[in-house]
Amino acid sequence: MALSCKTLVASLTLLTMTGCTIIPGSHFEGIESGEQMKNLEQDLEKVNIQIIDSSLIYQQNQSRKKTKPPSSLDGLNVSDYEYILGVGDVLTIGVWDHPELTIPAAVQRTAEFDGFRVQADGTITYAYAPNIQAAGKTVQQVHSELVKRLSRVIEDPQIDIKVVGFRSQKAYVTGEVKQPGIFPVTEIPLTLIDALNQAGGLTEAADWRTVTFTRGDQTEVIKLDDFYAHGDISQNRLLQHGDIVHVNRNDLQRVFVLGDVKKAGSVDVNRYGLNLAEALSNSGGLNENTADANGVFVLRKRNLETDGIIADVYQLHAKNVAALVLAEQFELQPHDIVYVTSAPLARWNRVISLLLPSIATVDSIDDLAAAN
Repeated sequence: MALSCKTLVASLTLLTMTGCTIIPGSHFEGIESGEQMKNLEQDLEKVNIQIIDSSLIYQQNQSRKKTKPPSSLDGLNVSDYEYILGVGDVLTIGVWDHPELTIPAAVQRTAEFDGFRVQADGTITYAYAPNIQAAGKTVQQVHSELVKRLSRVIEDPQIDIKVVGFRSQKAYVTGEVKQPGIFPVTEIPLTLIDALNQAGGLTEAADWRTVTFTRGDQTEVIKLDDFYAHGDISQNRLLQHGDIVHVNRNDLQRVFVLGDVKKAGSVDVNRYGLNLAEALSNSGGLNENTADANGVFVLRKRNLETDGIIADVYQLHAKNVAALVLAEQFELQPHDIVYVTSAPLARWNRVISLLLPSIATVDSIDDLAAAN
């Protein structure tokens, strides 16, 4: 992992050095000037360029505006939830006014110890009611069958059934949580968010943005940050037996600060986010004598096939007195590239075109790191 990160920083630093040598006024080696400009124009047609101003900050804030605090059960169909009994579950059964049919509670024994365990064949046996199928049934269904059986010997039997041992169904929480483990599925609905909370929450090293959710042979990515930050209740799941919730490490959550700064490299994005001002500060700030304060750019990859553009490019006019406030309010995303140019703005388009391939480099190296 460390080697991959060093490789990425080295390759992007080389790209930065190359960019500084070609501007202003030079051209790409081996390419004629006319062809060079044509390629630049083609690339820039696929780039969405925006100025970081108060209007953009307002749009950014609106897009992540919080709704009401979500309940862990919101959006899930829990009103019809009923626990399904399975092999290993333990029941207590009592019949009112018939103490001879009720196992008395012992001082040193638990209700689970004295209860009726669902056997390997899925049945339980009670007085006057042998081999009642319980596995795959709800408590109410077992109750109805018991009433039917006991009605043959008892007039209008009043029966009370409770599950005192939930042993048949489990969900798993693994990865970067404080207490990973196995969590029983019970008569109380267990959601993905509930399970994460019961596991003690995420660790400092956790990727707070997404978790992977596996059911059977299907795995999906749950956008955890959308649930907590934006109230997107569609990201929650009602857990079933065998479900796995895995929290990945946060190693890949970073941005890259390059160009005319005092210390180029990567900056980690923590669970509370990272703004442009923080990223520049963590890189030592701009080189005062050579950097163009109006040439602070943020490159953010887009999907060319679905969006029709290669990247969003945001420009900060840092010479403006309001620039610091804007930089503090502009939230970066993982894999963003922050580039500070020393070139006159008339040549900035060449800088952007040089940096576009580096966005793909970031993703490819992160994919390799994740696979390892």
